[in-house]
Formats: sequence, C-alpha cells, structure tokens
Amino acid sequence: MNLSTHDPADLDFSPAQMRVMGEATLARIVAHLAALPTAPSCGDLSDSEALCRSLREPVPEHGSDLQTLLDPLFADWIGRSFGTTGPGYMAYIPGGGVFPAALASFIADAANRYTGIWQAAPALVQLEANTLDWLRGWMQFPDSARGLYTPGGSMAMFNAIATAREKLLGTDIRVGTLYVSSQTHHCIAKAAKLAGIAHDRVRVIAVDAHYRMRVDALAAAIAADRAAGLRPFMVFSTAGTTNTGAVDPIDAIADLAAREGLWHHVDGAYGGFFHMVPELRPLLAGLPRADSLTLDPHKGMFLPYGTGALLVRDGQALRALHSSSAGYLPDNQDEFYDPAQYGPDLSRGYPGLRVWLAIKMIGAARYRAALAEKRELALWAAQELARTPGFVIDAMPQLSLLAFHLESPALATLDAQNAATRALMQAVTARGQVMLTGAQVGEQFLGRICVLSFRTRRAHVETCVQQLREEAAALLAGH
Repeated sequence: MNLSTHDPADLDFSPAQMRVMGEATLARIVAHLAALPTAPSCGDLSDSEALCRSLREPVPEHGSDLQTLLDPLFADWIGRSFGTTGPGYMAYIPGGGVFPAALASFIADAANRYTGIWQAAPALVQLEANTLDWLRGWMQFPDSARGLYTPGGSMAMFNAIATAREKLLGTDIRVGTLYVSSQTHHCIAKAAKLAGIAHDRVRVIAVDAHYRMRVDALAAAIAADRAAGLRPFMVFSTAGTTNTGAVDPIDAIADLAAREGLWHHVDGAYGGFFHMVPELRPLLAGLPRADSLTLDPHKGMFLPYGTGALLVRDGQALRALHSSSAGYLPDNQDEFYDPAQYGPDLSRGYPGLRVWLAIKMIGAARYRAALAEKRELALWAAQELARTPGFVIDAMPQLSLLAFHLESPALATLDAQNAATRALMQAVTARGQVMLTGAQVGEQFLGRICVLSFRTRRAHVETCVQQLREEAAALLAGH
C-alpha cells in the first residue's frame, strides 16, 4: 500500500487509502480479540529490557507503510504485556475494553470535534452530559450533582481534593488535614500533594481485622488535630480496596464527617459500579451520602483504560473551582453542561462518547447482570478455596475480590507462608491460562483473585481454582 504523495505538505489520505488502512487495522483487531480465549494470560516479559532497548530509534524522516507497522505490533509487541483483556486476567483490578467503546474512540478521534465548551459541539456534549446523569442516577446522587470524566481515579481524586480544599480551607491550606486508611489507594497521597496538602497533613488511620477503616481511630485523629490547632477538612472512604477488596463502613464515616464538618469522599474506582445493581446496594450502604465519588468506568463498566470519572454532590462547588472566562471564549451559560466549567481541561478528548455508545448498545440490564455475575463467581471461588487444605481466606469477597494465604504445619513461620503464597501466584501465572497477583498487607503476603473482566466466566474461575489447588498441593508437598 503506497501512501506516498507528490505534495510533501499534504498530510491527508484518499478515501480509498483510508478504507484500505481501516480494513487492515480492523482485521488485525478482530483476529486479536478472537484469539483471547487461548492467548497467554501474561505475555513473555523475560527480556523486556533488551526489547525496549532494541526499540529505541531516531525520528523517521519519511513515512512507513502501515502493514510494516501493524506486523510487529500485533505479532510481537502487544503480546509482550499483561493479558489485561483476556478472560484469565484476575490480577490487580482488571480493566475492560468492550468493543463498542473502541468504535466510539475511533469515531471520536476521526471526527475530532472540540468538546471543551458546549457551544462548539452542542449535541455531542449533551450526549456526554447524559452519561454523567446516568452515573449520577445509578449512584443515587441528587440532581444538584455534577461531574467530569478523567483519565482515571488519580485525577478524579486530585479534582475532589482541590474542590474540598477550595470550599473548606480557602487560601489557608497549610492548616488543613486529610484522613485515609492504611489500605487507601496510594494515589490519594500523591493527589493531595498536587493539590497543596503536604504529606505531613495526611493522616493514616488504622483498619480493623477485616481491613476496614476504624471509625473510632478516625474520630480520635480528628480530635487530636483540632486540639493541635489544625483544621480537619476531608476524609476518604474506600468502596473496595485494591489489596483485599474491603469496603469501609461508609455510612458510619458519613455520620462522623457530617458531625465534624468534613468533606467525605468515597473512592469507588473499583467497587462503585456494583451500586448500579439494586440488590447489591446494601454492600455499599452510605455511598449516596458522599460529598464526592470516584468512579472508574474502565473497571466496573468494562471500558478501555483511560476512562475515569468524578461526581460531586454540590455541583456548584466543582464549578467554583474550575469556572473561568476569556475574551476569546463564549460567555459562560448555566442551562447546559459545559465540560471546561467543571474540569481543568479546555482542550480535551471526547471520553463521553465511549461511555454513551457502550451503554446505548449494551444496555443497563446487561451491565447489571454482568456485575452481579462477577460477584457470584468471586464468592464461589472463595467458598471452594475455603474448604481446600492449606488455604486460609483472609478476606471473603465483599464485592468481587478475595484474599488468602497458604498455611500448614510445614510452613512454620510467617516468612515461609509468605514465600509459599508468593510462589503460588507465580506458579499459577506461569501456566499461562490465569494471571494472579498478590499484595503485601502489613507483615502478611496475600494472594488475590479479582473477578472483574467482562470476559471472565464460570469456566475461567473454575480453571483458576483448580490450578490453585494443584499448585498449592505441589508446594506444600515439597516442604
């Protein structure tokens, strides 16, 4: 396919050329997705350093044929990575990648409409506003709530902290203190620093035996800071921690935050979307009371990585932080959602289309069914492992994540248990059908299973449990 042109300043392609390129790319993508059921759960990462060194190159002076670029991408490079889109990926918190979202990203990038302000693309921005309203409804937030899409949970946290800081501290930032649990995602401390809340003003609160924030310890920390002349202003609950899937006592923390005048943020990046399933809402009791909420549609809605979201109960507080004007911009208006008035970006992509097209094509009912299934699969796996010799379940699934470790008379010390549990994760992953990861929680290393890929079904979880049993028996027999 010759893409050369006689005019070096002409960067466009003919309709025929674009069709050929599009069909070639689509053929590769469809073949890649069709092969996922038998693809390795984790690609070969043994020579990653050498691979990356070999890929360093100077800027090309002249263009290349698309096929010569697609060949190594799909034959080699994409495969040398975690198999995040495969059904056996039960590590970390799985991402998604439903196909309608890929179509939406292609449309958004090709049409390339400006969506920073409503007036530039009214219909397109309204579609994005619709999706934020759908999220608001699923989370039972009030009509006053507003939100924005972000690249992920980290930027959602940053905007939430900045909004709370602006409303409750104003310019007197240094006196403000913020509260997280020892199991809180690490991005919050980073986001706090970016928002002007230094590390010495972030308080880490102890957790209970189920890895949930202790409300009594939180109350004591708040009282101590007030006595020291500081100003407690924000507390974070987690709706599903990364390490163990623990759900903090959100309702009780909301009560304390209300009494103390603190902004209460719920990190629902992993678990928030389970709230869209009515029968699962009791697991997340108190979530609708949050002042702000992080959601990751690239987790619970199975969308591509790079799709995060923030909802703020008091939409005007979010707007007060971000609203601005300039002589070259239209006057601010109040009736329609204006992305630039609720977030930091003026020039931005169009993330709302991937959310809109996925929901429109799949429908809320199928989303609810998929989420309910993932929790049932995690519960089944936990029950099966709990009756397997050598396994101790440290955290039963509150949502769809469970944590465990190996224990037996042959593993006489904590170090031996940790080493065996770590080896178990590696042994199962090395088989190539299931990828698992663990987490260091205090002195204990825990194995984890997180069921959240939309492609993970009962047969895949059965394979996971069977391989865990086989590899654990072999490890314990060797001690």
